[in-house]
Amino acid sequence: MSIIAAALFISPHRFLTVRDRDSREVYARYPLSEGGRFSVTFKHSVNLSPVTDVYVIEGGDIYVEETVYYHFGAGVQTQLNEGETLTYGEDGSMIVGNIHQLRNNVGYIVGTVYDHVLQVNGQEISLRDLCGKNTAIRFNYEFQLF
Repeated sequence: MSIIAAALFISPHRFLTVRDRDSREVYARYPLSEGGRFSVTFKHSVNLSPVTDVYVIEGGDIYVEETVYYHFGAGVQTQLNEGETLTYGEDGSMIVGNIHQLRNNVGYIVGTVYDHVLQVNGQEISLRDLCGKNTAIRFNYEFQLF
């Protein structure tokens, strides 16, 4: 009976976790439910315009769903893959959608000149402030029992 009672008080909480890629140190955890979205925006190092990568949680995994950018440049997608779409935002942005590629362990190196900004749960978080410049980070979707 006590095991059942304990199980009622312990429930899994799911988090988007930001970790140091090498040391695995946890910088932050953000509650995020199945179907939740988050994005990372940064300034492209060549064309100096913003790029936003949008991710969704599905089946406990992270999928990249779309990328929003304003100018072409080295490392920016120039052709659509099968099933992907290209639309244009009112602000002149190009939105590559319907990407839906598995991306567990999403990695970035936090900018030294320009910041990387995480958007999750209506918040904007400076990754330079959170992790430090030039830090290699990973995003994971994890659960913990509380």
